[in-house]
Amino acid sequence: MLSIVKSMSLQGLEGFLVDVQVDVSAGMPNWEVVGLPDASVKESKERVRTAIKNSGFDFQSRKIVINLAPADTRKEGSFFDLPIAIGILLDFEDIKLQNLEDTVFIGELSLNGRINKVNGILPMCIEAKKLGIKRVILPEENAKEASIVAGLSVIGASYLVDVVEYLNGDIDLQPTKNDIGGLFNKKQKYSLNFSEVKGQENIKRALEVAAARWS
Repeated sequence: MLSIVKSMSLQGLEGFLVDVQVDVSAGMPNWEVVGLPDASVKESKERVRTAIKNSGFDFQSRKIVINLAPADTRKEGSFFDLPIAIGILLDFEDIKLQNLEDTVFIGELSLNGRINKVNGILPMCIEAKKLGIKRVILPEENAKEASIVAGLSVIGASYLVDVVEYLNGDIDLQPTKNDIGGLFNKKQKYSLNFSEVKGQENIKRALEVAAARWS
C-alpha cells in the first residue's frame, strides 16, 4: 500500500515542500529511504520504528520504501520523522484513510513517541502558506512561532499518539492562536546593555547608528 504525506524542509533560509511517499509491502523485512537523504534522515528509521512501538502500535514486519520527493534535492534534518511515522501508520491502517492534501507534518520523534521541537519552523510555514497548505501539524513547542503565519491552522502536539488520535477524530486539538498585533507592539525591557558585550566595537557602533536613525 502506498501513502503520501506532505512535509517541509529547508534549503538555506527558504522552505520547500516535500512529498513523503511511503510504500509498505510483503517481502523480506527491510527499510530503505531514497530521495537524497542525509545521515540524519537515514537515521530516522530507528527513531520512527521505536517511537511507533513505544506509542502502543504494532510495527509489522514488512518491506518499507520511503521516497522523499523531489528526489533531486538534498534533504537534511530530522523534520521527516513525524510524516514518515504518519505514512507508515496510514499503510498499517492505524490511521483512517483520509484526504491530507492540504496538511503538512513536521517534527522529530523521540524513542518514547514524544514530538521534539525543530529549528527553522517559520520559513517552512511561510512557504507552506504560499503553496496553499491549510493545516500544519507540528511539535507543541513550535506552535506559537508557527501561528505568526496568518491563514494557517497550526496544530501543536506533544506525542505521536496524540496526532494519530486527532486524525482519527478521537481527541480534539485546537489550533494555536497568536495576537500578532500585540506581539509586535509590545515594548521589550532588557536588563542587559552594550556594556555587557566584550569587543565587537564596529558592530555595536553600527547598531547604535541604526537605532539613532529610527528613534
